[in-house]
Amino acid sequence: MALTCSPRISETHVDPFRERSRQPFSTRKQILGGSFLFESNSVALLHVVDQAYGGLPSHHLPTSATSFRIELRLLPRNAPSTAEPPPVQMQSGAGILCGIMDACNYVVLMPEQHKALVVASEDMLQRPYHLRYELIEFAVFTLASRGVGLVPLHAACVGLDGRGVLLLGASGSGKSTLALHSLLRGLDFLAEDAVFVQPENMLATGVANYLHMQADALRFVEDESARRWISESPVIRRRSGAAKFEADLRLGYGRPATAPLKLVGAVFVSSQAADDASELLHPLPEHDIAGRLVADQPYAAGQPGWSRFEEQLRHAGVYRLRRGSHPRASVDALLQLLGK
Repeated sequence: MALTCSPRISETHVDPFRERSRQPFSTRKQILGGSFLFESNSVALLHVVDQAYGGLPSHHLPTSATSFRIELRLLPRNAPSTAEPPPVQMQSGAGILCGIMDACNYVVLMPEQHKALVVASEDMLQRPYHLRYELIEFAVFTLASRGVGLVPLHAACVGLDGRGVLLLGASGSGKSTLALHSLLRGLDFLAEDAVFVQPENMLATGVANYLHMQADALRFVEDESARRWISESPVIRRRSGAAKFEADLRLGYGRPATAPLKLVGAVFVSSQAADDASELLHPLPEHDIAGRLVADQPYAAGQPGWSRFEEQLRHAGVYRLRRGSHPRASVDALLQLLGK
């Protein structure tokens, strides 16, 4: 039997952005260079927002003082759902962008007006991973990238002394493992999975809240307290079926970047092992860079600012990073790019 929402909320499908009285609960967060006001009829939904964005450094970008408003609305559901939520389907038109799971769970965005509506059913509170990443994060990331003028990348980023290196590569190439060991070596941690870059000045920002690691990555973690931090973290399951620890970076392990990082280069992380430990890092041929970047970042390549970003990144330097016998060797290679 199909699940439906309570009929009393059907009015929201007519005009989700009509003027209404302020929701009773609210919180404000500085994220990705923008100021986000979250308003809701539910303390529980704002708690999910705080789980995602509370306790993070407030990143500010030059020429950016953009404000956004996101309304989060919690709905009852006529019947409980025990199945995994359906994947989000995208629809757009008339200046509106929608991400729809089902009739009870969806996002409606008006990027030009800097606002969004996130609707979630009560049972989604038992699935905070899907609620955070597929509904709330979708709204935050889309508004920030379009409203602040950022190039959105599926990438990780670490750095030191205000300088940063992008970690690019296919899923399973080892970006998260390299980001973890960079963090354990004392590098600044900007983001694990999504990086946003101002193309004119190549300043990168992100959300340093969680690190997602598969269990087999623990074999390289010698520090007992770090192993315990990861292994005792909740386990989430990706849409692909991969199970990963979701380790909270705000529990005192590592150092989140306190400000945006100036990109000084990028590496394509490779799962291929290097024959010689001294030959991990190789510059990509100039004629290969543009094609590799587009193939790795198909969504970002279609966004405003991509041409300027790609041009500046080529000048900074793009490299291939093969695996050494231990992730610490790859961190040493990153430190070379960071001038250490």
